[in-house]
Amino acid sequence: MNSATERFLIPGPAGNIEAALDRPAHGQLIKGLAVVAHPHPLFGGTLDNKVAQTIARAFVSESMIVLRPNFRGVEKSAGAHDHGLGEVDDLWAAWKWLIDQFPEVREGRWMGGFSFGAVMATHIAQQWPTHSITVDQPALDRVILIGLGIAPDRRPAADLSPTARLIHGELDEVVALKTVLDWAAPQRHPVLVMPAAGHFFHGQLPFLKDCILRCLRD
Repeated sequence: MNSATERFLIPGPAGNIEAALDRPAHGQLIKGLAVVAHPHPLFGGTLDNKVAQTIARAFVSESMIVLRPNFRGVEKSAGAHDHGLGEVDDLWAAWKWLIDQFPEVREGRWMGGFSFGAVMATHIAQQWPTHSITVDQPALDRVILIGLGIAPDRRPAADLSPTARLIHGELDEVVALKTVLDWAAPQRHPVLVMPAAGHFFHGQLPFLKDCILRCLRD
Protein backbone atom coordinates (compact mmCIF):
# COMPACT_ATOMS: atom_id res chain seq x y z
CA MET A 1 0.00 0.00 0.00
CA ASN A 2 2.98 2.28 0.75
CA SER A 3 6.63 2.08 1.74
CA ALA A 4 5.64 1.32 5.35
CA THR A 5 3.57 -1.73 4.41
CA GLU A 6 5.03 -4.94 5.83
CA ARG A 7 4.68 -8.18 3.81
CA PHE A 8 5.31 -11.65 5.17
CA LEU A 9 3.91 -15.18 5.49
CA ILE A 10 1.70 -16.34 8.35
CA PRO A 11 0.45 -19.87 9.20
CA GLY A 12 -2.79 -20.94 7.53
CA PRO A 13 -4.97 -24.04 7.34
CA ALA A 14 -3.76 -24.88 3.81
CA GLY A 15 -0.16 -23.77 4.36
CA ASN A 16 1.42 -20.36 4.65
CA ILE A 17 -0.67 -17.29 3.84
CA GLU A 18 0.89 -14.20 2.33
CA ALA A 19 -0.23 -11.06 4.14
CA ALA A 20 0.35 -7.31 4.24
CA LEU A 21 0.23 -5.27 7.44
CA ASP A 22 -0.41 -1.54 7.70
CA ARG A 23 -0.50 0.47 10.88
CA PRO A 24 -0.95 4.08 11.99
CA ALA A 25 2.03 6.40 12.26
CA HIS A 26 4.53 5.71 15.01
CA GLY A 27 3.39 7.08 18.33
CA GLN A 28 -0.28 7.25 17.38
CA LEU A 29 -2.75 5.66 19.78
CA ILE A 30 -3.96 2.32 18.40
CA LYS A 31 -7.74 1.95 18.63
CA GLY A 32 -8.15 -1.57 17.32
CA LEU A 33 -7.47 -4.32 14.80
CA ALA A 34 -8.93 -4.97 11.35
CA VAL A 35 -8.79 -7.57 8.58
CA VAL A 36 -9.60 -6.80 4.93
CA ALA A 37 -10.60 -9.48 2.38
CA HIS A 38 -9.78 -9.08 -1.32
CA PRO A 39 -11.98 -9.84 -4.39
CA HIS A 40 -12.32 -13.14 -6.25
CA PRO A 41 -8.99 -14.97 -6.74
CA LEU A 42 -10.07 -16.58 -10.02
CA PHE A 43 -10.60 -13.12 -11.55
CA GLY A 44 -7.30 -11.59 -10.49
CA GLY A 45 -8.19 -10.57 -6.94
CA THR A 46 -5.26 -10.11 -4.56
CA LEU A 47 -4.42 -8.17 -1.42
CA ASP A 48 -3.06 -5.43 -3.70
CA ASN A 49 -6.49 -4.73 -5.20
CA LYS A 50 -7.09 -0.97 -5.14
CA VAL A 51 -10.46 -1.20 -3.41
CA ALA A 52 -9.05 -3.52 -0.72
CA GLN A 53 -6.22 -1.02 -0.23
CA THR A 54 -8.73 1.83 0.01
CA ILE A 55 -10.60 0.00 2.77
CA ALA A 56 -7.32 -0.54 4.58
CA ARG A 57 -6.37 3.14 4.23
CA ALA A 58 -9.68 4.17 5.75
CA PHE A 59 -9.16 1.80 8.68
CA VAL A 60 -5.59 3.01 9.24
CA SER A 61 -6.79 6.62 9.23
CA GLU A 62 -9.11 5.60 12.09
CA SER A 63 -6.08 4.30 14.05
CA MET A 64 -6.50 0.61 13.26
CA ILE A 65 -3.75 -1.95 12.63
CA VAL A 66 -4.86 -3.65 9.40
CA LEU A 67 -3.99 -7.07 7.95
CA ARG A 68 -4.75 -7.96 4.33
CA PRO A 69 -4.25 -11.67 3.62
CA ASN A 70 -4.01 -13.30 0.21
CA PHE A 71 -6.49 -16.16 0.03
CA ARG A 72 -5.17 -19.69 -0.52
CA GLY A 73 -3.64 -20.21 -3.94
CA VAL A 74 -3.06 -16.50 -4.55
CA GLU A 75 0.53 -15.38 -5.23
CA LYS A 76 2.65 -16.69 -2.33
CA SER A 77 -0.24 -18.22 -0.37
CA ALA A 78 -0.24 -22.03 -0.37
CA GLY A 79 -3.19 -24.18 -1.39
CA ALA A 80 -5.86 -23.88 -4.06
CA HIS A 81 -9.09 -21.92 -4.44
CA ASP A 82 -11.86 -23.54 -2.36
CA HIS A 83 -14.99 -21.78 -3.67
CA GLY A 84 -15.55 -19.71 -0.55
CA LEU A 85 -15.25 -22.50 2.03
CA GLY A 86 -11.55 -22.62 2.89
CA GLU A 87 -11.27 -18.91 2.27
CA VAL A 88 -13.29 -18.21 5.40
CA ASP A 89 -10.82 -20.39 7.30
CA ASP A 90 -8.00 -18.30 5.80
CA LEU A 91 -9.60 -15.18 7.26
CA TRP A 92 -9.88 -16.83 10.66
CA ALA A 93 -6.17 -17.66 10.46
CA ALA A 94 -5.51 -13.99 9.70
CA TRP A 95 -7.55 -12.94 12.70
CA LYS A 96 -5.73 -15.42 14.97
CA TRP A 97 -2.35 -14.13 13.87
CA LEU A 98 -3.38 -10.50 14.32
CA ILE A 99 -4.86 -11.05 17.78
CA ASP A 100 -1.85 -13.11 18.91
CA GLN A 101 0.59 -10.54 17.52
CA PHE A 102 -1.03 -7.55 19.24
CA PRO A 103 -2.47 -8.87 22.54
CA GLU A 104 -2.21 -5.41 24.09
CA VAL A 105 -4.86 -4.05 21.69
CA ARG A 106 -7.96 -5.05 23.59
CA GLU A 107 -10.60 -2.84 21.96
CA GLY A 108 -11.87 -2.25 18.44
CA ARG A 109 -12.40 -5.08 15.97
CA TRP A 110 -13.27 -4.14 12.37
CA MET A 111 -13.72 -6.21 9.21
CA GLY A 112 -13.84 -5.16 5.56
CA GLY A 113 -14.20 -6.88 2.22
CA PHE A 114 -14.67 -6.18 -1.45
CA SER A 115 -16.84 -8.25 -3.83
CA PHE A 116 -16.02 -11.94 -3.13
CA GLY A 117 -14.13 -10.78 -0.06
CA ALA A 118 -17.23 -8.98 1.19
CA VAL A 119 -19.18 -12.23 1.03
CA MET A 120 -16.42 -13.98 2.99
CA ALA A 121 -16.54 -11.17 5.56
CA THR A 122 -20.25 -11.80 6.18
CA HIS A 123 -19.41 -15.33 7.32
CA ILE A 124 -16.75 -14.06 9.71
CA ALA A 125 -19.29 -11.61 11.16
CA GLN A 126 -21.90 -14.32 11.54
CA GLN A 127 -19.48 -16.74 13.26
CA TRP A 128 -17.72 -14.11 15.38
CA PRO A 129 -19.83 -14.39 18.57
CA THR A 130 -19.19 -18.14 18.99
CA HIS A 131 -15.89 -18.84 17.24
CA SER A 132 -13.10 -20.29 19.39
CA ILE A 133 -10.67 -17.57 18.30
CA THR A 134 -12.93 -14.78 19.53
CA VAL A 135 -14.35 -16.16 22.78
CA ASP A 136 -12.45 -13.55 24.81
CA GLN A 137 -12.53 -10.84 22.17
CA PRO A 138 -14.75 -7.76 21.91
CA ALA A 139 -17.59 -7.79 19.39
CA LEU A 140 -17.03 -6.55 15.86
CA ASP A 141 -17.55 -2.79 15.83
CA ARG A 142 -18.10 -2.51 12.08
CA VAL A 143 -18.20 -4.74 9.01
CA ILE A 144 -17.73 -2.77 5.76
CA LEU A 145 -19.00 -4.58 2.66
CA ILE A 146 -18.07 -3.01 -0.69
CA GLY A 147 -19.67 -4.27 -3.92
CA LEU A 148 -21.07 -7.36 -2.17
CA GLY A 149 -20.39 -10.18 -4.64
CA ILE A 150 -23.55 -12.21 -4.34
CA ALA A 151 -24.16 -14.58 -7.26
CA PRO A 152 -26.32 -17.70 -7.72
CA ASP A 153 -23.33 -19.91 -8.58
CA ARG A 154 -21.22 -18.96 -5.55
CA ARG A 155 -21.35 -19.37 -1.80
CA PRO A 156 -24.14 -17.13 -0.54
CA ALA A 157 -23.54 -14.30 1.87
CA ALA A 158 -24.40 -14.95 5.51
CA ASP A 159 -27.12 -12.99 7.26
CA LEU A 160 -25.80 -9.56 8.14
CA SER A 161 -25.08 -8.46 11.66
CA PRO A 162 -26.25 -5.04 12.89
CA THR A 163 -22.65 -3.85 12.58
CA ALA A 164 -22.60 -4.27 8.78
CA ARG A 165 -22.57 -1.33 6.37
CA LEU A 166 -22.95 -1.83 2.61
CA ILE A 167 -21.54 0.42 -0.10
CA HIS A 168 -22.45 -0.25 -3.74
CA GLY A 169 -21.93 1.48 -7.06
CA GLU A 170 -25.02 2.79 -8.83
CA LEU A 171 -23.73 1.45 -12.17
CA ASP A 172 -22.13 -1.77 -10.90
CA GLU A 173 -21.70 -3.93 -13.99
CA VAL A 174 -20.78 -7.13 -12.08
CA VAL A 175 -23.41 -7.21 -9.32
CA ALA A 176 -26.43 -5.09 -10.20
CA LEU A 177 -27.46 -2.60 -7.54
CA LYS A 178 -31.01 -4.02 -7.58
CA THR A 179 -29.65 -7.46 -6.71
CA VAL A 180 -27.99 -6.12 -3.57
CA LEU A 181 -30.98 -3.96 -2.62
CA ASP A 182 -33.33 -6.95 -2.97
CA TRP A 183 -30.97 -9.05 -0.86
CA ALA A 184 -30.56 -6.41 1.87
CA ALA A 185 -34.20 -5.31 2.08
CA PRO A 186 -35.59 -8.23 4.16
CA GLN A 187 -32.89 -7.60 6.77
CA ARG A 188 -33.53 -3.84 6.67
CA HIS A 189 -29.90 -2.98 6.20
CA PRO A 190 -29.17 0.34 4.51
CA VAL A 191 -27.07 0.44 1.36
CA LEU A 192 -24.99 3.54 0.65
CA VAL A 193 -25.15 4.03 -3.12
CA MET A 194 -22.27 5.80 -4.86
CA PRO A 195 -23.60 7.72 -7.87
CA ALA A 196 -22.16 6.80 -11.29
CA ALA A 197 -19.77 4.24 -9.76
CA GLY A 198 -19.08 0.85 -11.32
CA HIS A 199 -17.98 -2.31 -9.56
CA PHE A 200 -14.31 -1.33 -9.41
CA PHE A 201 -14.88 2.35 -8.53
CA HIS A 202 -12.50 3.54 -11.25
CA GLY A 203 -11.60 7.18 -10.70
CA GLN A 204 -13.63 7.30 -7.48
CA LEU A 205 -11.38 5.77 -4.85
CA PRO A 206 -11.04 9.02 -2.82
CA PHE A 207 -14.84 9.31 -2.77
CA LEU A 208 -15.08 5.63 -1.78
CA LYS A 209 -12.69 6.19 1.12
CA ASP A 210 -14.82 9.11 2.27
CA CYS A 211 -17.94 6.90 2.14
CA ILE A 212 -16.18 4.19 4.15
CA LEU A 213 -15.21 6.74 6.78
CA ARG A 214 -18.82 7.92 6.99
CA CYS A 215 -19.92 4.33 7.59
CA LEU A 216 -17.29 3.86 10.27
CA ARG A 217 -18.27 7.03 12.09
CA ASP A 218 -22.07 6.84 11.89
